[in-house]
Amino acid sequence: MYLWLTALAGLAILCFFYIRAHFPYFSADFWTVLRSVRLGLRLLKYKRIKPFYSILDCFLDAVKSHPDKVFLHFEGRSYTYGEVDKQSNKVSRALQAEIGLKEGDVVALFMANEPSFVWTWLGLAKLGCPAALLNFNIRSKSLLHCFSCCGAKVIIASPELQGAVEEVLPTLREQGISVYLLSESCSVPGINAFSDKISQASDQPMSRDLRANIHIRSTAIYIYTSGTTGLPKAAVVTHERVWASSFLQTACGVTTDDVVYINLPLYHSAGFLIGLIGGIERGITIVLRRKFSASQFWDDCRKHDVTVMQYIGETMRYLCNTPKKENEKNHKVRIAIGNGVRPDVWSEFLHRFGDIKVKELYAATEGNIGFINYTSKIGAVGRVNFVHKFFFPFTVIKFDIEKEEPVRNSAGLCIKAAVGETGLLVGKVTQRSPFVGYAGNKEQTEKKRLRDVMKKGDLYFNSGDLLRIDSDNFVYFQDRVGDTFRWKGENVATSEVADILTMAYCILEANVYGVKVEGHEGRIGMAALTLKEGQDFDCSDAYKQVATYLPAYARPRFIRIQPALEMTGTFKMRKVKLVEEGFNPAQIKDPLYFLDPEKKTYIPMTEEIYRAIASMEIKL
Repeated sequence: MYLWLTALAGLAILCFFYIRAHFPYFSADFWTVLRSVRLGLRLLKYKRIKPFYSILDCFLDAVKSHPDKVFLHFEGRSYTYGEVDKQSNKVSRALQAEIGLKEGDVVALFMANEPSFVWTWLGLAKLGCPAALLNFNIRSKSLLHCFSCCGAKVIIASPELQGAVEEVLPTLREQGISVYLLSESCSVPGINAFSDKISQASDQPMSRDLRANIHIRSTAIYIYTSGTTGLPKAAVVTHERVWASSFLQTACGVTTDDVVYINLPLYHSAGFLIGLIGGIERGITIVLRRKFSASQFWDDCRKHDVTVMQYIGETMRYLCNTPKKENEKNHKVRIAIGNGVRPDVWSEFLHRFGDIKVKELYAATEGNIGFINYTSKIGAVGRVNFVHKFFFPFTVIKFDIEKEEPVRNSAGLCIKAAVGETGLLVGKVTQRSPFVGYAGNKEQTEKKRLRDVMKKGDLYFNSGDLLRIDSDNFVYFQDRVGDTFRWKGENVATSEVADILTMAYCILEANVYGVKVEGHEGRIGMAALTLKEGQDFDCSDAYKQVATYLPAYARPRFIRIQPALEMTGTFKMRKVKLVEEGFNPAQIKDPLYFLDPEKKTYIPMTEEIYRAIASMEIKL
């Protein structure tokens, strides 16, 4: 018997070392698959349960179980779950009394990261009202567009954004839009103070009957995405998507004892869905910051015992660029969740700040496919396993970059990319992985649908992103396709920028694209222009247009003047060669200009400026 046990033990040890040598990610795969199955079963339960159990109900359960636990830390103040619940009740009652909101009415939130954002959204949810989360950087035409496409009849704004609201107030009043400011008073006709109404309202619980008709496929929120063309589009986020997104923290190993630090904007999917909603699902404490600060980041983490941080590639790089200190590893952060970090920055981050498990993600707000790099392998945005592919079927197909379209065979079907080959990621549209689309924009919704991919009649979501999957099933992001570039963590639609540029009197045509800058994530905006006959480039007028109508991250920092814009056979502007050539004046004969924010104009681009950008003396 002893010999048999010894033999079995020896065999087990051999199997262990064999698996470890030949399947190094077996353990991570196994536990991830197990966790995914559990989360999938939870989502299935929420789809079937009557009455519908929403993330709001999850929050209310947290209020019952630990009302005195801190929910939010913000600028020196703490708010418990119970306090936030009562404040959201006051918001609900004020909205009812003042505006007469009812289930299904859409309200636009034009607010910065602050506790009032959280309890205003909760207050709306208690009435069954979807919230449209407006980017607080947008102005004028873009603001009006974002507001109108979701069908909102009410806008609630932070006091610091009053000026932006006043710019579009005449149009809002013409359309019968109710405008409310979270302040005690406001002297501007057409803008109603709302904080005084909230303070006077009762904090008693709201009846569940007010949202009795909400179900898993109802619209929960609208989040704006630049997509491939035109002005920002309102991605419809259903309660099903809210639940699925909330599970990402769990999938990354976050527990109920963690403290998460959110410094990404709450109008984004990362900050709102993964950070805030994920925190509610876990019932944890959230440290909310108005905006990211590299110099105060680690002090905040130490002060509040932060264990989970969120990031985008830019913020990770900013942290690595801070002066080195002796106590850099003196913190409790153990998990970092985000996307867009370069491998070199990733490595430097770990070297400087310790053994933090970086969970790099890939996803799109409106998309039906996403990945998690649960192994923390540097450089990868995810890893594929059979369970993931069963629930969220996808494929990577060959893509013609020059023509900006998938490569098809003689039968008219797309061709699957080989292992290790870069291709276009597409996600199959199914009951389990739907693509809902954009509010009030059937044309753009249809553009994201790709038909006859693997067989006639099938339907896929076109991610607009080029990825590759290696022989070990790791997924790597390569680039974006179409008329979009990403800078400072924001997607920018090139056609919108082009429309603004051509408002300058001297400009005839504008071809906008993104170019890489050494040491920076994403691509910065650049435009090739043709001028009207007899006109010179008016630097100050061009600057005036982009500074007035575009947020800083969307403004083209480089301008290239061309005698004519090169077109494809189908009359699309050629971008590939322009992107490759970049903005080096030593290699480009066309006149080049650089947007100088200090001088508030475009100035001639020189080799000296180019070298200063390359050495990071000039901050972009």
